[in-house]
Amino acid sequence: MKTKFLTLITLATLSIATTSATFANTKTNNTVTVLENVKPITSIEAHGNVEIYVTNGNKDGVKVFDSYYNQNAMVQNENGVLRVASYKTDKVVIEVTVTDLRSISASDNAVIKSFGRFSSVDLDVVLNDNAAAQINVDAFTAKFTVNNRAKADISGAIEDYQLNYSRSATVNRTYLAATNRVENITTPPSAPKKTADTANLASL
Repeated sequence: MKTKFLTLITLATLSIATTSATFANTKTNNTVTVLENVKPITSIEAHGNVEIYVTNGNKDGVKVFDSYYNQNAMVQNENGVLRVASYKTDKVVIEVTVTDLRSISASDNAVIKSFGRFSSVDLDVVLNDNAAAQINVDAFTAKFTVNNRAKADISGAIEDYQLNYSRSATVNRTYLAATNRVENITTPPSAPKKTADTANLASL
């Protein structure tokens, strides 16, 4: 199954926005800013009110909408990790092309979407808070952790699939085909009950 993984997907132009980063150069063409000198991206971390579209390609790349320095957002590419954060009211939308993505984490109200069918050999996805993900993936192994009130829509074909999710989370895997499947409901630890001794100590 590993031979199926790196398929090229044509990505339509998206409306995107953001500001400060650690890229050396940018090329602005009307409303799309292409960030240059992007190092290989193996991990994506999304925070705040951002929407990230992920697709396979033969070269890692990042595109943003509008003039790169006009929006109050952060995009950073360092040591294989692409960090995207924005706390504006309007969503900042990012298009990310990857050759070997291994992990995705999203928190706050961040949204992660695959554009078309995404391919990965080994993928680890973690969603926290109110984050959401729509992932259509072909993968040899894939692990999804969905915490708090996060939402995950998982589809595609996975050889070894694992899901850990909170009772308060929402997970849809109706259109997922998995050869080996493991799913666990995680319950956050409850606060320890007060005994007579601890109650007395608390009152001192």
